[in-house]
Amino acid sequence: MRLPLFPLGVVLYPSELMPLHIYESRYRTMTARCLDEDAPFGVLCTEDGKMAEVGCTARISRVLQRYTDGRLDILVSGGQRFEVLALYDNRAYLTGDVHYLEDGSRIPKPADVERVIAQHIRLLEIAGRKIRPSLYRKSDVISYIIARSAGLTLNQKQQVLEIPDEQARVEFLIRHLEVFIPRVEQTQALRQKIQSNGHLELGD
Repeated sequence: MRLPLFPLGVVLYPSELMPLHIYESRYRTMTARCLDEDAPFGVLCTEDGKMAEVGCTARISRVLQRYTDGRLDILVSGGQRFEVLALYDNRAYLTGDVHYLEDGSRIPKPADVERVIAQHIRLLEIAGRKIRPSLYRKSDVISYIIARSAGLTLNQKQQVLEIPDEQARVEFLIRHLEVFIPRVEQTQALRQKIQSNGHLELGD
């Protein structure tokens, strides 16, 4: 299937809502076409000039604002993972032949799901974020919900998108949070010590 492609410095996950600011002429053209045809486009993560081969389709949920100079703010919803088979630059914007990726059949272990949710809640607590239990009931694919705010680098977020089944994604996040949370806790404790003492006391 031929799909309009939008290289961005972000990773979009299935079912994720993401606001986008469209300002380049070529992507205003692409957006106009997608709105007219109620068609999706593909978001591909770019980092250091390199574009990923696996992305996620985006469908425009609504136009948030139109500006007099032609720019617009849109809200998109993540759809389906895809892999790029071939790229074409014969339009104002990039297009590609893509193959849609299906998830593997491994169902995540309940104990692993409970563990990764508990880890994520702990991380949000440290960050002072309000915890909404309903967050974890919005999707059967809990990994994508947690990966959005798990302290992942852009490269790690892309790795999560490319992992072919939910059990493997949950395992990836568990391993990441096992290392990341102690680091955050240590940083938080140091910050609190500085704020309370006004200085650091260095001992043996």
